[in-house]
Amino acid sequence: MALLKACTVRKALDEGCRIHAHIVKKGLLEKSPYLGSSLISMYAKCGVLSKAKEVLENLPIRNVVSWSALISGYARDDQGHEAMNCFEQMRKEGLSPDAITFTCILKSCGEIGDVDKGKQIHEEISKSGLLEKDIMLGTALVDMYAKCGVPIKAQNVLENLPFRNTVSWNALIAGYAQRGQCNEALNCYEQMQREGLSPNAITFTCTLQACGSSRAINVGKKIHEEIMSRGLLKEDIVLGNALLDMYAKCGMIVEAEHVFNKLPYRNVVSWSTLIAEYTEYGQYQEALNCFEGMQSEGLSPNSVTYICMLKVCGRMEALQKGEQIHKEIVNKGLLKNNIVLGNALLDMYAKCGMLAKAREVLFELPSRDVVSWSTLIAGYAEHGPYHEALKLFEEMLVHRIFPDAVTFASVLKACSEVGAIAKGQELYVEMIYKGYDTDHFIVNSLIKMYAKSGLLLEAHEVFTMLSIRDIYAWNSIINAYAMNHEGKLAIQCFNEMQKQEVKPDKVTFTCILAACSHARMVTESWEYFKTMREKYNIRPNIGHYTSIIDLMARSGGVKEAEKLLLQNVPRPLYDEGMWASMLTACKMYGEVEVGYRCFDQLIHMNSEEANPICDIIGQDLCKCGHARGRE
Repeated sequence: MALLKACTVRKALDEGCRIHAHIVKKGLLEKSPYLGSSLISMYAKCGVLSKAKEVLENLPIRNVVSWSALISGYARDDQGHEAMNCFEQMRKEGLSPDAITFTCILKSCGEIGDVDKGKQIHEEISKSGLLEKDIMLGTALVDMYAKCGVPIKAQNVLENLPFRNTVSWNALIAGYAQRGQCNEALNCYEQMQREGLSPNAITFTCTLQACGSSRAINVGKKIHEEIMSRGLLKEDIVLGNALLDMYAKCGMIVEAEHVFNKLPYRNVVSWSTLIAEYTEYGQYQEALNCFEGMQSEGLSPNSVTYICMLKVCGRMEALQKGEQIHKEIVNKGLLKNNIVLGNALLDMYAKCGMLAKAREVLFELPSRDVVSWSTLIAGYAEHGPYHEALKLFEEMLVHRIFPDAVTFASVLKACSEVGAIAKGQELYVEMIYKGYDTDHFIVNSLIKMYAKSGLLLEAHEVFTMLSIRDIYAWNSIINAYAMNHEGKLAIQCFNEMQKQEVKPDKVTFTCILAACSHARMVTESWEYFKTMREKYNIRPNIGHYTSIIDLMARSGGVKEAEKLLLQNVPRPLYDEGMWASMLTACKMYGEVEVGYRCFDQLIHMNSEEANPICDIIGQDLCKCGHARGRE
């Protein structure tokens, strides 16, 4: 038995097999049932469960220890159903489970989510009085209820245990954290400490998950300090990754980078967490640099890494890099069982405008869901040809994939592009039936569809039907009036929105400034621009500056527009559209001095779009007799 135990500890399977043969040859199994249990345990812990089962079946005498050894092996290997079958077979043989058997079978109940069986076992344990003697059994009960999604029951069990330890609390904290019940997890963490129990690395890992999900950064920072004071990061990469993930989810990218750089070593999870953070916050080049850094360290990306990188490639329109990642994914066979990765690949090609390739990928995927179809439909609705989005929608229905809100919103956009108003109205009836008529993506798309066709009464009717009008709905109707040159109606909506105490955002002011521009409302435009900055503390973007500069210039205030541009627009936001609008206005009003300065700015930018404008308008300025010997 001592030799078998040594083989088990060292996972020395070959040596264990030789000892097994010797035991059989000597006929020792008939004399000692515990020797058989040791053999089963050795095979189970070496991962050869089929051989462990064979040994059990051939034992002349089976007892609770031998059965528990096999049940434990199945539970450890996450083969919960097999463990359950063994448990039932053992009972048929008239054997009563002990604390070890119950502990293993509770683990299996948790893994497969069989809470009814777990409750039944809980009743047996309570009647047997085992909970009063075995803390591991109590912890297994807490863990089972937590994993089965009944954390309140898990807490009730914990509170009624005769004594609790750190492991018991960890099971409950992990259950709450994994279900997103972060406040409950943090409360348990505090209560555990009030009982005088010291958290360990697992406690910190689970609690950091709760901190990240709930953005409880102050608690997270305190845990970070304790981890550092106890030197726990030196040997525990899982804890380091949890700390990194917590800062990432709280949007504290500098702190996350600091943790990442301090890790004693980094694995694929560490790199993927940082890459995901950069991707989430739009720092695509940094994400790409991380990806290359990770590979330079010899680490192989996993599905999470690839999903993030495909998103990066789509946003950056980095088609070549995306194609390279596609080849890596195919070579590793990762698309076989990962529809999320397949959808990310589709999205990358769609964002890069490679819709034929995206379509090819769609029909090569081993399985497709509503996200797969909707991604390609959205690609056609964005890039065209728009009628392909409508065809693909019909094809999706043939495959009995039912649309969701995103699908409907994309199809409505395609309808607006091709003027298929009747089709859009038909779809809207179906959306009402499915309960999507209040979804802001759909409402926005429907209002835009009507607005693009000049059907403002219909657009307003959709808007008024909404029981709750959020910022997205208000922005859609304001934009509808703006794009149809109904500046006064757009302003009326904006004023009404403020009366309803809906706070405008950047998009709102983009729409209202565009409305003022179309209606040549210079004074109002300037007032809204100041309101945006002074009342709502919204920093203007390129679109805001372009609208007001274009309006001022086209209304004859070329010099004022130039002054605003030079004194207020940050240089990184300089855009050829601003200077081109100014240059056109200079030609219109004969402002040659300002015109030449705009001309020089565009030449300096040397953009492909700016050069033709410079050539045409620059020549026109010269023809006016104002050439000053400039080349």
